[in-house]
Amino acid sequence: MKPRPCGCKGCRTCLVCETYYGANTLKETKPLDKEKGYVYCPLCDKAWSGWDIDLYKQHPNHEGTSIHYPGVYIKLDFISVDEEKELVKNIDEVPWDISQSGRRKQNYGPKTNFKKQKIVAGKFDGFPSFSKYLQDRFESIDLLAGYEVIEQCSLEYDPSKGASIDPHIDDCWVWGERIVTVNCLADSVLTMTPYKGDKKKYNLYCAEEYPPLVEADGSINIECKEKETSMLEFCKPVNDMDVIIRIPLIRRSLTVIYGECRYHWEHCVLREDIPSRRVCIAYREFTPPFMNNGTHAAIGHEIRDKGKQFWDHCERYKDTCEI
Repeated sequence: MKPRPCGCKGCRTCLVCETYYGANTLKETKPLDKEKGYVYCPLCDKAWSGWDIDLYKQHPNHEGTSIHYPGVYIKLDFISVDEEKELVKNIDEVPWDISQSGRRKQNYGPKTNFKKQKIVAGKFDGFPSFSKYLQDRFESIDLLAGYEVIEQCSLEYDPSKGASIDPHIDDCWVWGERIVTVNCLADSVLTMTPYKGDKKKYNLYCAEEYPPLVEADGSINIECKEKETSMLEFCKPVNDMDVIIRIPLIRRSLTVIYGECRYHWEHCVLREDIPSRRVCIAYREFTPPFMNNGTHAAIGHEIRDKGKQFWDHCERYKDTCEI
């Protein structure tokens, strides 16, 4: 099926195409069993039984049962109220592109074909300078040691369009272990469900070809020295849990998923978890094959160099920028 005017295609839908094109019949929707829900608390690093993300605010007086859920890091108040206001203002001065499932996007990064495993720099020439301080601030977080941004994507979730994103794992051929998101304007939730499907999907098998980046103690193996176990095996869940993990995406916070959470669980944003406009900035780094001495080091070096450049969005978008 061809893309619809709203940007959706295939089984992905939003309120617009569901209302005007009957697109809600294109996919089967099976509601999640909320009885299996656990809410991750960033203050005690445990997930507690329940569904509503406000449960984390009960800390340290949690009730019910808890489980260990590795591979999540949340930095509260990563940006200030004033920084958020200025950041969103600048983002909105850059033209938005339509995306799928009721979202809009602004994407800065290489041109990538995940299925054919092809990547070129294309028109990528770095990032808007108004966001540079966010990347600079990554250096204050131990878990992000050596993090080189090669894609930055602003995403807008609008409840009037039924914005959401379907369960998925970020591609494992190109995008590295640490998936970073800065959350603005509203709280939301990253809903995690165990993935036990084909390793060819999401190029998940590629994570069997290189060692882990984040060690068991949280330290970073920047050079990705060879290990006896692969990245995928190293972070394999200890227990086979039939649960749903709800990770709070807290306003003005930074969220990092890595290890088990990144490779063995699909993540999604449910329509019901977008009560008001939300804007987030997502960041990606390369996998080891695109780093020094890797199989794709040449193209990796070219793109990483471009990722060190920053440009003035007001010079580029004079018609939309507030002078």
